Amino acid sequence: MRKFEIIEKYSHLNPIIPHRQTEASAGYDLASIEDITLLPKEIQLIPTGLKVTMPKTEALFVFPRSSLAIKKGLMLSNSVGVIDADYYNNPDNEGHIMIPLINIKDEPVTIKKGERVAQGVFLAFSKTDDEITKETKRTSGFGSTGH
Repeated sequence: MRKFEIIEKYSHLNPIIPHRQTEASAGYDLASIEDITLLPKEIQLIPTGLKVTMPKTEALFVFPRSSLAIKKGLMLSNSVGVIDADYYNNPDNEGHIMIPLINIKDEPVTIKKGERVAQGVFLAFSKTDDEITKETKRTSGFGSTGH
């Protein structure tokens, strides 16, 4: 099952459940739950108020919307985000999907509440036949599984 859910503590901000804009769209648009101004060259995590559940054989890949850089001068600071299935309900932040944006302009740029800032695409992945799986349980996100 794949499903976006509102994180309870953000429900009063009325997060937008992502949906595809057309029948052939691959991406689910992810929107900000608050107004945020990014100063020149600044990186900020844009909150969505959402978490996502999916099969353990999939990940949600987060890509920039094509209009983001062209119209606003904003880019994903990590190029592509990867949200693993075990990020859901982690004890640190409940699996809150946050979008790391950088302002590449020389002037402040404002994201408005409800503005679509990225798109998530569900993709299946494969494992190697000789993989040795670690039994480590995820406790948070943003680099928590590596050094």
